[in-house]
Amino acid sequence: MTAPDGSIAPGMVRPPSARREAWRRGVYRFRQSHMSVAGLAIVLLLLALAVFGSWLAPYPEHIAGGISTGARFAPPSARHWFGTNEMGQDVFSLVLGGARVSILAGLAVVLLGALAGTVVGAVAGYAGGWTDEVLMRLSDLKLTVPGLILAMAVAAALGPGIVNMVFAIALSWWPGYARLVRGEVMARKQDLYVTAARAVGAGPGRIVFRHILPNVMTPVIVKMSLDMGFAILTVASLGFIGIGVRPPTPEWGSLLSVARGYMPDYWWTAIFPGSAILLAVFGFNLLGDGLRDVFDPRSRR
Repeated sequence: MTAPDGSIAPGMVRPPSARREAWRRGVYRFRQSHMSVAGLAIVLLLLALAVFGSWLAPYPEHIAGGISTGARFAPPSARHWFGTNEMGQDVFSLVLGGARVSILAGLAVVLLGALAGTVVGAVAGYAGGWTDEVLMRLSDLKLTVPGLILAMAVAAALGPGIVNMVFAIALSWWPGYARLVRGEVMARKQDLYVTAARAVGAGPGRIVFRHILPNVMTPVIVKMSLDMGFAILTVASLGFIGIGVRPPTPEWGSLLSVARGYMPDYWWTAIFPGSAILLAVFGFNLLGDGLRDVFDPRSRR
């Protein structure tokens, strides 16, 4: 309530905006889901390890390629929590060091794929006509080729390396975002706020990127959170088959690939990198489900 002069009356507070109230309700729904909160905790832990893991590693020289042949295949102990591998390297340190490559590479893949797909989908949805046909047929053509197979072919052609690996995977990641954004833009481009912007002389670029896209980013954010786990898994898959980062840089997929030759006798060399991949995929999927419940309560089961 306000006083006659328009100021806030004593003892009264201005009611929260509708957007702030929606966020409060969303956070409340998110907190009510224990699995979603657990997913957020896992994701925050993984991001912290990706940034600070190399400094937290007890044997940072092993991350840089150092070896200790006198400690080959030592089982898990107080000295080596995850044991050591065939080169005497501390597996715990390698898993911490590999978190940076695996998680940050997965994040880069999702960001690049979402950026390219959002632009393509927005242009196709707003322009319509032959532009929509060409862009969507290109997207359909891409969807006929399995993403992992295309990523393998591109990565093999470009050569090993984290940049090439990220580019190869992102090249196969954008069509899903393009189709999602296209549908959202087509549903919104006749709304009143778009008509008003067009009436005051706003150009197509301004209408799409300033008015429409900010209002259709919710499903894109949810999809990005769900895709992070699969992107990490794809990065690990390329590392597993030898198309990825160059040694001695540790990466979860390449660690698992080397360790498979020593199973089951030296199980710890494979169990812990594999568990890191499992934890990352599990955490991001839980977080994605929680965000979907926040942004779209009708999807709750």
